[in-house]
Formats: sequence, structure tokens, C-alpha cells
Amino acid sequence: MTGLSRRAALAVPVLGAVAAQAQPRWTGRQFHNQPAESHQHRFLVGLWDAVRAETGGRLAVTVHAQNGNVPGSDPQALEMLVSGELEFFTLMGGILGRAVPVMEIQGLPFAFRSHVEVHRVMDGPFGDLLRRECLAKGIIWLPSATLENGFRHISSNRGPINGAADLQGLRIRVPDGEMFRDLFRALGAEPVTVNIRELYAALRDGSVAAQENPLVITEVNRLYEVQRYMSLTGHMWSGFNLLANARFWASLPEDVRDIAMREAKRAVAAQRAYTDALNQRLESTLAGRGMVLNQADTAGFRAALAGGFYARWRERFGATAWSALEAEVGKLG
Repeated sequence: MTGLSRRAALAVPVLGAVAAQAQPRWTGRQFHNQPAESHQHRFLVGLWDAVRAETGGRLAVTVHAQNGNVPGSDPQALEMLVSGELEFFTLMGGILGRAVPVMEIQGLPFAFRSHVEVHRVMDGPFGDLLRRECLAKGIIWLPSATLENGFRHISSNRGPINGAADLQGLRIRVPDGEMFRDLFRALGAEPVTVNIRELYAALRDGSVAAQENPLVITEVNRLYEVQRYMSLTGHMWSGFNLLANARFWASLPEDVRDIAMREAKRAVAAQRAYTDALNQRLESTLAGRGMVLNQADTAGFRAALAGGFYARWRERFGATAWSALEAEVGKLG
């Protein structure tokens, strides 16, 4: 480094100076599927800024909203992660199940009673069991690093969903996960897979009449502009697991990995608290935006799933994972 460039580096503010004191030895990209205006983007940027500073600039990770606009959205980004073309990714279990089938268990309908319960289960021994399954597929799921998304609810342009009868024949958008499709077929709806980036247009153009997501997704994607009714069903929980390519992760020295895990745990704890509070506030916010909210009677949902649906998924997940989850949350199905 020349004397001039050295003096210029010293003129950078303190945080920047730490990160800029040397060219990064390791670089990576972090994909997520939400807009740059989303809370997830902000927390991920803060996480990786802190990691770069704490590692003295050795690890530099850039954050890319909407999966960097790769054509295949989440499924393609997941393939990139597994192959090593992508270093970091946040993804919910329902889609991660394409590579690690048991991860779909995170979204098992009506399995969890509260956010607190979800976080306890995912951060504990049951989460460790799932982490081992991810590792076998070349994916690191960082411990205590599942960002909150929230319990999922159904919005529609056809009318409010008061019970299972209101779902009959409803064309509802679902993510590209088999449990989502199976759930809504079992409830009599017509599930249609649409990538999140294309969801607004699909609702606006009427190719689907409904969608299901946590309230925060309705807010940050402005779905309230193209949906009239919001029915509070709480039928599934979803969160964004912070994932790394296993080969890239192994290439980092232990102290860098320790810093990344520590900062991830800190950032995720703050993101969970923020998102839990935001989802609660959004009931009144969305009503103020013109949506008609109602509390659904989900007893009929549960009755429709009590037989074949839970039996199918117990067989698919296997007795070990199913029993481990029941030990945490009680009898399922």
C-alpha cells in the first residue's frame, strides 16, 4: 500500500477503517427472497456488517434482496447453495425440504402454539436433529439462527375464510413446497405455485384469488393493494433459516466461524423480537389500509387434516423426527 492510500484508509470512520484495513480474504453472497425494504434485508445487512468489522475485514458478505433476481427464485438459489455457487441463504423449511425433506416439518400445520415455543424447539435438541440432516446434504444451518416470519394467515378476494367450507375450490397461491400443496388440497382448495416475486402480479391479474403468508409479508410486499379480506387462521408457522454452503463454511478459520455464529445469534434475537411485535401491530395497520379482518374458526381445518394428512407426513418424516417433535409440542394430528 502506498503512503497516500494508507493515509486515505486512516481517514475512514472507525467501523469502516476496521473493515477496510485489508482486502477481504473470504467473500460471499447472502441471498434472501424479500424486497430490499423488508425488515429481513435490514437485519441481514447489519449482521454481515458486524461480522466484517469483528473479523478485521477478513470476511465480507454482500446481501442481495429478492435472491439477486435469479430467474428461478428460491428453488434456483437453493441449488446454488448446495452446489457452492452461493455461500449464504435464508430459506423457510417448506422450500428447503426440496433438498432436505425433513425440514418441511417446521411448517407442520397447527404444530406450534406460540412464537416462544417455536424458538425454543428450533434452538434446542430438535433443531440439532434437523441441523444434522442439513449437514448430510452439504448445508450448514447456523444454530439459533432462524429469523422470524410468523404464523401464516389467508387473504382472499373471494370473501372471508370463516371455516374450511370457504376454501372449497379457492385458487390459492402457495410456495413451491409439497406440504403447502398437500395441505390446501386436503382442505378442498386449489393450490397454485407462484414465486414470491410474482405474487403481487398474480393476485392483481386474478390468476389466483388468494394467498397465505404471515402479515408482515402482506405488508412489505404491498399485497393489501390487491387483496380485500384477511382471515386470521394461524395454520402454519414459517421462518427463514440462515444457511451456509458447508464447503465454504469449512474453509473459514474457527475464529471467523465463531464470530459469524455469535453475530447471527445476536441479530436473529433482535429480528425475532421486532417481527413478533410487527406482526401484532399489523392487524390494525392492515385494517386501516382497507382490509377486512376476521378470526377464522380453525376447528374444521383440524378435523379435515386429522386422518390422512398427518398419517402421510408422519410416514414421510419418519418416526424419529415425528417422535422428537411430539416430545417437544405434544401429540400431533
